[in-house]
Amino acid sequence: MAAVQGGLVDAKDEIDIKTEPTADGFGNNNASDSRVLSTPPGSSAAAGNNKPAAGTPEEQQTLLAVLQFLKKNKLSESAEILRREAGLPEDALDPKGTDGTGAGPGAAAGSADTDAGDASSLLSRVTVSSSAGAQAPTKAAGEDQPDVSVVLSAYSQQGDPALYEVYYSGLKRFIESVLDCHRAELSQVFYPLFVHMYLELVYNNHESEAKAFFEKFSGDQECYYEEDLRILSSLTKKEHMRGNETLLDFRTSKFVLRISRDSYQLLKRHLQERQNNQIWNIIQEHLYIDIFDGMPRSKSQIDAMSGSLAGEARREANKAKVYYGLLKEPEIELPLDDEDEEAENEEGKPKKKKPKKDSIGNKSKKQDPNAPAQTRIPLPELKDSDKLDKIMYLKEATKKIRLGSDNLPSICFYTFLNAYQGLTAVDFTDDSSLIAGGFADSTVRVWSVTPKKLRKVKTAADLNLIDKESDDVLERIMDEKTASESKVLYGHSGPVYGISFSPDRNYLLSSSEDATIRLWSLQTFTCLVGYKGHNYPVWDTQFSPHGYYFISGGHDRVARLWATDHYQPLRIFAGHLADVTCTRFHPNSNYVVTGSSDRTIRLWDVLTGNCVRIFTGHKGPIHALAFSPNGKFLASGATDGRVLLWDIGHGLMVSELKGHTDTVYSLRFSRDGEILASGSMDNTVRLWDAMKAFDDLETDDFTAATGHIHLQDNSQELLLGTYMSKSTPVVHLHFTRRNLLLAAGAYNP
Repeated sequence: MAAVQGGLVDAKDEIDIKTEPTADGFGNNNASDSRVLSTPPGSSAAAGNNKPAAGTPEEQQTLLAVLQFLKKNKLSESAEILRREAGLPEDALDPKGTDGTGAGPGAAAGSADTDAGDASSLLSRVTVSSSAGAQAPTKAAGEDQPDVSVVLSAYSQQGDPALYEVYYSGLKRFIESVLDCHRAELSQVFYPLFVHMYLELVYNNHESEAKAFFEKFSGDQECYYEEDLRILSSLTKKEHMRGNETLLDFRTSKFVLRISRDSYQLLKRHLQERQNNQIWNIIQEHLYIDIFDGMPRSKSQIDAMSGSLAGEARREANKAKVYYGLLKEPEIELPLDDEDEEAENEEGKPKKKKPKKDSIGNKSKKQDPNAPAQTRIPLPELKDSDKLDKIMYLKEATKKIRLGSDNLPSICFYTFLNAYQGLTAVDFTDDSSLIAGGFADSTVRVWSVTPKKLRKVKTAADLNLIDKESDDVLERIMDEKTASESKVLYGHSGPVYGISFSPDRNYLLSSSEDATIRLWSLQTFTCLVGYKGHNYPVWDTQFSPHGYYFISGGHDRVARLWATDHYQPLRIFAGHLADVTCTRFHPNSNYVVTGSSDRTIRLWDVLTGNCVRIFTGHKGPIHALAFSPNGKFLASGATDGRVLLWDIGHGLMVSELKGHTDTVYSLRFSRDGEILASGSMDNTVRLWDAMKAFDDLETDDFTAATGHIHLQDNSQELLLGTYMSKSTPVVHLHFTRRNLLLAAGAYNP
């Protein structure tokens, strides 16, 4: 039975479908089969209501007839699996082999003299429960064969290969003839049906028919499935299907379609009237129809959400409560005001700043109703150095420039020249004092952006000579002889794809093709730990905003949550169908978001490990993610050049920003959340009016319930500026504490 939400296939409907004269269950191999099986619908239905008891001679004859039919159609593997599950001896088919060929469905009309032994009459009984029977080989295969075989064995169908084109063409003609309002929704079934029908043909060794089917209908599919179709076109033999990851993903995960009830009823009625069970069986077995009540969606609404490897997200997947609010800031009991008054000579400035600090204090005392409990996950306690840094942050925040459509930020671009090592990742510290680059030659390089040079801590022998009670002990422990503008960190044995500074600037994380994540000390510039858990390249890693925890994602399709003092991951987030290409922590550290090559974004709860949001809409692998400072919104960028904005609380797409002509590799919100900056391989930085995009959002209960998104095509209104580099793809963006925008990339001559 199809996995359908909202009770779409109730018991009565299911019986109606299955007791239809099944021109397709087992007997639809040629025109005469169809005629023979569809002549006695009454007897077929009657047989369905009078199922033989287990183990009776009548049931054994039925099984033998099915086995003979399978063998006749050269489906000996399926016949063998069914024979083993039924517990029949190996020679069960031999004595009756000759009879079986004469009593097949094609000859049934002329050999009606045998009653129980007639294959056609027996088959007409079992077609009533054909969908249940079709699953039997899968179960049996699971006992004797590896998982891949179990997955693929569902494609051992008995349909006539020549009729696949007829079925698909018939459905295509029907959908093209329905009213416009239903056509867009029903057209969604074309792609998954096309793929599964093609794979069935290939699996059953109908290579020429499969090739003809592909050539005839592949051009009708949506352009955003082009890459998938290219991979599919290379699968021309049954042997190619084994071990193909993309195929196994498609086969094991049900393709999700969101369709209105009226459109669904139209489709169902058509398939019943045409007795097109071949297509109906695929819909039941491989598709998940998520039905909603209300008006059908338009083509633009469907296109906005389509494109992922497994269709749209089920609406129920985005119903869980998400605590997207920010944690209450810890109270720091240090005299801020006196220091400020001494530091500022200009009159009036302290007066302006004082109310700002009061407002910050007031905000921290009020608990956000959407915020998680302060103790929901254990977070590290603030050290004295963290408190001092917090004070510096608050001081700088008072000098922060208020950005907006009429007040755009200055942009400072750091260009890596002669980066023959191949720049693959960049990160800035929160206070913008350090920049680090990961390179394809397996090195990590750290530079000081300020005049202050990088120094190592002195050796243990030298440290013993220092007066530890002196006020400037932190300066004395540094070795001036090692001072330099940059440091190179060696240790990885493959390209470094992800790097991240810790919030306190004491550590640096790097992830590499060598399947490890390394933690480096920025005091000694040495590797402290190598975290091993991924089996393949690790594409990205990021520290939590509160430190201690970090997240990683890689080619093994999972993201892992780590703590710096644990060798093993604390959580493994599994669910993506392809590489996890980028990872980000939510500002409250209770959630992580992952972007993948399967073209979906998933939000995970750090505490439970559950996936609480699935966002679909991108048409290519996702390479950039960024949370708004208030934690309420998420921005994502992908190879399709689009930037999508998401409302985390409602689980909805709220805006689509079009303008980039190549992969979007970096996204960053300004410190006040007013502006979103995007950096791309098209050598541009673009600034977008984030506040306008979110203010225009109207989410009512109906929209949240049905997933209807009315996206305004207002990218040009939201675009505040485009800034070209000479020939430098933008790899990373960062807003300083005063809202100056820093960008970085390697010059590409």
